Amino acid sequence: MVEGDETYFGEKSEPHVSEQRRGHPYQYERKGPRNKRAILGLTERGGSVRTFHVAQATKINVADLVTENVDRESRFFTDESKLYRGMDAHFVSHETVKHSAGEYVRGDVHSNTIESHFSIFKRGMRGVYQHCAEKHLHRYLAEFDFRQNRRVALGVNDISRADQI
Repeated sequence: MVEGDETYFGEKSEPHVSEQRRGHPYQYERKGPRNKRAILGLTERGGSVRTFHVAQATKINVADLVTENVDRESRFFTDESKLYRGMDAHFVSHETVKHSAGEYVRGDVHSNTIESHFSIFKRGMRGVYQHCAEKHLHRYLAEFDFRQNRRVALGVNDISRADQI
């Protein structure tokens, strides 16, 4: 069972430029994912996690990363995002939960594990590191992946973790 989700974090290095404004950036701050960095996350239930910084979260980019990193014999769980439509052709099953209707869990179908990882990542970035240039985002993601993949629940204690570092 593999969960997939995307999140948006921080601000892009370059502001969004509109063609209607003849190349000038907007003067006010825009909300939403447009001016933020896209991050795709994949996690195996009870196992490891992988996160990727993508230039744009498009259906093609997401589909390529997911099919390259997830076994075809997996059950794939996501939210109702349009980015994941058509994934059922690549896996044994693709099941979704509909957050917009207040559905977060249906039996064993949920994306709470990857959302929890994103929550820990964002809290760590805001509380510990406070700033991250876009060109280094992949390094921070790798650090949080390392921590998650070498936790006590997976049989890694402090001594073996230090040895792996």
